[in-house]
Order: sequence, then structure tokens, then C-alpha cells
Amino acid sequence: MTSEYSKKAAIVTGAGSGIGREIARLLESRGWRVAAADLKAGPGTPGYFLRCNVSREADVRACVRKALARFGRLDALVNNAAITGPVNGPIEKLALREWNRRIATNLTGPFLMAKHCVPHLRRSRGAIVNIASTRALQSEPLTEAYAASKGGLVALTHALAMSLGPEVRVNCVSPGWIAHGKVRKKDHAQHPVGRVGRDADIAEIVAFLLSDASGFTTGQNFVVDGGMTRKMIYVE
Repeated sequence: MTSEYSKKAAIVTGAGSGIGREIARLLESRGWRVAAADLKAGPGTPGYFLRCNVSREADVRACVRKALARFGRLDALVNNAAITGPVNGPIEKLALREWNRRIATNLTGPFLMAKHCVPHLRRSRGAIVNIASTRALQSEPLTEAYAASKGGLVALTHALAMSLGPEVRVNCVSPGWIAHGKVRKKDHAQHPVGRVGRDADIAEIVAFLLSDASGFTTGQNFVVDGGMTRKMIYVE
């Protein structure tokens, strides 16, 4: 049976591992044609791999051109690529080089991808989903660069939604704790839903936001964190 998405094409950045790989895998399983953009392909990277440093405009331009040459159209962009380690050390010792590196990948990258994808997304009446973080909304100490980049991405989302509507919808997903290693019982227990998040939890909502079922949704930030940002925490 032909999928309703069998003619649609998406670019997913940061698709070599983790959340991005799962987003690309889920979209492909539902019939999308997927360009998986990353610095390098990881084990099991799905779709059509394109090497791309999203902080470099020449790379972004070439990535979009190659995806268009392969698929003939573009219906979706998922901006997932990021430098993920949030801790930058004391602010008075944070090098401008390190600040700029995180902003370049986590915030300028999505801007550049949107810039070069939008003309094609307008034609297809497509959608963009940005992957931010709950750290855009709350912080631990020593995480200024990462928090600023993700907070900026939430704001970029609603700005783009206003500029690009009604042809292109733009939404954001802010994951909480997504497990990529050993997790303790008490780590699961502190979440109101009773467990730490999985890559698939984020992939599912991204797939929904790219689908026609979310056609009345734009400019929004969806927090997917097992309820943690709604939990009052006191030291006892």
C-alpha cells in the first residue's frame, strides 16, 4: 500500500545518532524520503546521508542542493543538529571561541538551514520543526552558552512562524532528559510519568508536527519531558 508520505521529502540534521537518527528512521518507516545530514554517518543512519556542517553556509547550501537533486522537492526540515554538552564552566572563564562555537551550531545552523530550505518549503506548503531543550526554560549552573542557544531557537521558531505563514508551519520541540546511557532507578522515579525519555518519544511528536494532522499548529514550543518542568522540587 502506498503511504500518504511516499512522495514527500525531508531533511533531518544531526541524523547520525540519537534523537536525529530516530526521527529520520521513523519518518522513513512512514514513507518519507529522508536526507540525513550530519558531520558523519553513524551506525544505522537511515535515508540518504549528506555530510553537512550546519554552521557553514556553503555546506548548508550544498546539502539542500543535493537533497533537491535527489528528491526533486522538499516538504520538511527538522533542525536537530547541536553541540549537546551543556556545561561551559564559570562564565568569567568562558572563552568567546567556545560561546561562538555553540551558538554557531545550535542557533545559526537552524537559521541557515531555514534560509536555504524555505523557498522549496513554500512551494510544497511544508513544515519546519526545531529541536530545542527544556534548558531554554530552566537552567543548572554553568550552562549559559547552551541555554542561550536553545532559548534563541525557541524565539527563532515563533519568529519564523510569523514570517512564513500560511505557506510554511514552524514549531519547536523541547526535550527533557532523553536517555543515551546508563540510567538509575531513581532517575526514572523523579519523572512524573515514571521514566526517563527515549529518542522515540521525540521522534513521534516531530512526525506529528510534520503531518497534515497538525495543520492548525504553528509557532509553538512543545515541552516533552515527562512532566519534569511542572514538578515543584524542594530540599527536605
